[in-house]
Amino acid sequence: MVAPVPPVPPAGPASSAEDQAAQFRLLADNVPVLIAVFDAATRTCRFANRQYARSFGLDEGSVLGRTFAQIIGEDAAQEIEPHVRRVLDERVSVSYERRLERRDGRPRWIEVNLIPYLPPGAEAVQSTFVLISDITRFREAELAVRESEDRLAKFMEASMEGIVFHRDGIMTDVNPPLCELVGYSLDELVGRPALSMIAGDQIDTVRAVMAAGQETRYPTAILHRSGARIDVEFIVRTLWRNGERLRMTIVRDLRPHLEALARIQHLAQHDPLTGLLNRSTFMERLRERLSQGSARRAALLFIDLDNFKRVNDSLGHLEGDRVLRTVSERLRGGLRGSDLVARFGGDEFVVLLEDVHQRKDVQTVLNALLSVVEVPVQADGRDLSVTPSIGVAMYPEHGESPEDLLQHADTAMYLAKTAGRATYRFFEPAMAENAYADLVLESELAQALTADEFVLFYQPQVDARSGELVGAEALLRWRHPQRGLLTPDAFIVVAERHRLMLPLGEWVMYEAARQARAWHERGVAPVPIAVNLSSMQFRLASFSKSVAHVLKTAGVPGEWLELELTERMLTDEIDRLPELLQTLRSQGLAISIDDFGTGYTALNQLTRLPLDKLKIDQSFVAVLPDDAGAAAITRAVVQMAKGLGLRIGAEGVRNARQWHLLAEWGCDELQGEVIATAMPADEFEAWLAQRGEPRLPRIDT
Repeated sequence: MVAPVPPVPPAGPASSAEDQAAQFRLLADNVPVLIAVFDAATRTCRFANRQYARSFGLDEGSVLGRTFAQIIGEDAAQEIEPHVRRVLDERVSVSYERRLERRDGRPRWIEVNLIPYLPPGAEAVQSTFVLISDITRFREAELAVRESEDRLAKFMEASMEGIVFHRDGIMTDVNPPLCELVGYSLDELVGRPALSMIAGDQIDTVRAVMAAGQETRYPTAILHRSGARIDVEFIVRTLWRNGERLRMTIVRDLRPHLEALARIQHLAQHDPLTGLLNRSTFMERLRERLSQGSARRAALLFIDLDNFKRVNDSLGHLEGDRVLRTVSERLRGGLRGSDLVARFGGDEFVVLLEDVHQRKDVQTVLNALLSVVEVPVQADGRDLSVTPSIGVAMYPEHGESPEDLLQHADTAMYLAKTAGRATYRFFEPAMAENAYADLVLESELAQALTADEFVLFYQPQVDARSGELVGAEALLRWRHPQRGLLTPDAFIVVAERHRLMLPLGEWVMYEAARQARAWHERGVAPVPIAVNLSSMQFRLASFSKSVAHVLKTAGVPGEWLELELTERMLTDEIDRLPELLQTLRSQGLAISIDDFGTGYTALNQLTRLPLDKLKIDQSFVAVLPDDAGAAAITRAVVQMAKGLGLRIGAEGVRNARQWHLLAEWGCDELQGEVIATAMPADEFEAWLAQRGEPRLPRIDT
């Protein structure tokens, strides 16, 4: 309650009265209260501070003389009239609250104090002081407290986590999840010491937190009614509830969290498909064992499944995954519990055999692994044989670090693959030298592409009956700065292993297309040029687009190029071949199968594929006409090609007898040294100019 303004002091000097009025105005305008004085008889405003006037859109001057109703509105005046009448009639101070609305619709509360002023000796109220205070924040705080209490009660009921309230260590309230967690009812828990449900080895820790009154969170353990230990997390807070200081503890069951962490840790350390260790974990544990000296003598095995890509391509990745899981189980079953086995990715596995003293001990394990892995695997309802190639590095003689051992085992594995697959090889120092030579060659190959060291040689292809030029085969050569002219045998394996074959293969196609354009435009050799494709290049999903780009860039039609595939490509890519070859042929390119007869092409595959030509491998041609078996196979291939409507060619023709015999059997095209060896483009042009009229060679008698 604000005291009435004291009566105006006796008249004094004008300057003193003015000074007092100014001080009063200064005080009234700066208190956080709306102040006004109204005449009791006329209900008009005699004084108002700045806050009061502005709250009604007026100022300290314009508010004077206005009636109560004119200032606050008729409706508001009628609403508070009973309070005014009481002040005037009973001559007592009156206090009340009003709820208003802001312009944005939010509520606002004010407290109004009406104070009567009676001069000394007067019986009627002369004026009324009005003091208005904004109590919105207090009401909002009270409301927040009530809402907080309601939310807490609802939270207690709805929370999935246990909640305990205790005062001085005695439980006063718990929620249903806590009861469910420990197996007790509410009545059984309320009134019990909070420490009674704490695991014995955790009591001292919990008691110390309670004594310190800390607001904290920490892991601990409680006991179920059955005595079972439950790992939990306590989140402890202090709060006031219904006027009492309480401690609230949220009890979070950590068992699902710990189980999830265990699963996450397992996934972080293991391959999700096979359950074996993953690469990083294997290398970490290998490093630990080597550093601790636990692996006094050991063997590191690098295992790669042979031709596994064919499984994925022919049966799909789901069946491929099933094969990998089966192989993993067999590997695990063929090893001791102390041995480490990991999947490094794809179809690669690594094994650490510890405490092996001689190579024969390792060979025993290797033979066992080869035998169990080679057992047919059920995939897509049929038996599928999978074979491994294994490289072995011995510790410590082949390396003392995990990286050296892995690298050497990997090198030995590649040698096992080249030896015929389904076998193993131990690392030898010479392999490292070869690997280093490969590394150097890889670097030189990359530089050769940019240094324009590659060149194409061209070998003529002629009509078997007339000897007329019908085509040329582009053959890659490398003008090595130190080693001279190299054929693909010297570098193609390294190029394919390190994916350098992709840019190199595209260069070959473009260079052949460019040469074909030059010969066509000049009329030198208006024939198609055949280009050999690598399996890596051919497996690209974007291969047909790459060919189209080459044709467009070189500015040649597809008819000026011929693409030569090997039989191996047919078997590796049979599912996608029909559509791919049809796309290539739609661009005008001819498709031929090179080295036919050396692979494993099923005859029914030939009927499915849009092909143009077969080329008989030179190993059959070289022994003609003396080898009866080669002659029989060659004649059969010629007849088969004719029956399928394909052109048939032969390469490696060395003499006139072979030429005449192949022509007699029905061969369409021939190439070989009896015609001309492969030569650079300028020499090819010179050979054409000197050749004269095409004719068949004479057979010397």
